[in-house]
Amino acid sequence: MRSNDAVLISFVDALLNDAGIPHFVADAHMSILDGSIGALPRRVMVDGDWAEQARRLLKDAELGHELTDPA
Repeated sequence: MRSNDAVLISFVDALLNDAGIPHFVADAHMSILDGSIGALPRRVMVDGDWAEQARRLLKDAELGHELTDPA
């Protein structure tokens, strides 16, 4: 998923941590480059082996609309 909403990213990070799903929040420090205005979205990345479990977790948390289609 990708979002400019720092609170949403933090919530998703906590959900994935609590579920034991390995993930990485990419571009978390890009605010330095955009002047802390949140113009650059952060991305939550999950390994393909865990993707379906992560998608199910986010859909159960009513965050399915935030998901991007798998490439």
